[in-house]
Amino acid sequence: MTYTALRKLCSVLILLWVALGLVACGGFLPKSNSNRHNQPLQSGVVAALKAMGSDPGEAMMIRIFKQEKTLEVWKRTKAGNFKLFKSYEICAFSGNLGPKIKEGDRQSPEGFYTITPGLMNPNSAYYLAFNTGFPNKFDRAWGRTGSDLMVHGDCSSRGCYAMTDDGIAEIYALARETFKGGNRSFQLQIFPFKMNAANLAAQASNEHLPFWKDIKEGYDLFELTKNPPSWDVCERQYVFNAPGNGALNAMAPCPAMTQNAVLIAKQEADEKAVAQQLSAAERKANEEAAIKARGEAMSGAVSGLFGGIGGLFGGGQGEVKPVMSGKPAPTPFPRAEWLL
Repeated sequence: MTYTALRKLCSVLILLWVALGLVACGGFLPKSNSNRHNQPLQSGVVAALKAMGSDPGEAMMIRIFKQEKTLEVWKRTKAGNFKLFKSYEICAFSGNLGPKIKEGDRQSPEGFYTITPGLMNPNSAYYLAFNTGFPNKFDRAWGRTGSDLMVHGDCSSRGCYAMTDDGIAEIYALARETFKGGNRSFQLQIFPFKMNAANLAAQASNEHLPFWKDIKEGYDLFELTKNPPSWDVCERQYVFNAPGNGALNAMAPCPAMTQNAVLIAKQEADEKAVAQQLSAAERKANEEAAIKARGEAMSGAVSGLFGGIGGLFGGGQGEVKPVMSGKPAPTPFPRAEWLL
């Protein structure tokens, strides 16, 4: 191989390596005899599901919280509501709080997604995986781009949510059994943080706050009902439990919807709590600024006082140096003990 040909080959390999680094967490292993996607649920997991009034074939839902680095699996019970089955620590995710905007930004997505059997990846290069379904209807309405945004194992992320291999093996098995139970999909909800007043107040100046308030409605509905709300998109925003069965035009005006009085009351209470949090934070900041200002003023006054005293005794004119006259020092008077 000539030197020129070698250089061209190296350039192609470098470009390929960069491209692979920008395509998030995709990657498939050649089909093999590996049966890890069919690992049975451990007996302890099955027993725990039974104890909470559920079973492996019941419907499930997943919630992800970036800031808390937590993935929650919820399972439907025989009573019809969903209960938290287990929380898993997220080993790694890419980027910061906020949604994914474009291909290659190494940002993990946020929003509502629907996971179907076709999004499951038993041959993932990252042990096991399922695709989040990004970009969804909302993402496409905003022109957001990206591909192969996964929840997977291997504890390594380029825009994905990475779990431990043991963690993704159990989550994958729970999803598999849910599909076997006759459920055609499960909902994936991805939030920047727990949507409470303290967290929202802490992010009051964040550019993504309007988006977070939009998806908070879905969060609130689940908190109130313990059932995943249906979601759709109109006017380029999420809407929940809307008429239309998912057939709304993402760019068109939203249809008239019945207002949920309980949801409105919760939202108003949350807004009030956020305002109180911000007011308390502002008061604290003002108090700290006042204390700092008083401290600086006192420090200046003390410095000026001692500077003035120093000036009376010849100080204040720079460094004081001893006078070297060359003469012997006078003999000091003996101590007069009787004066003490």
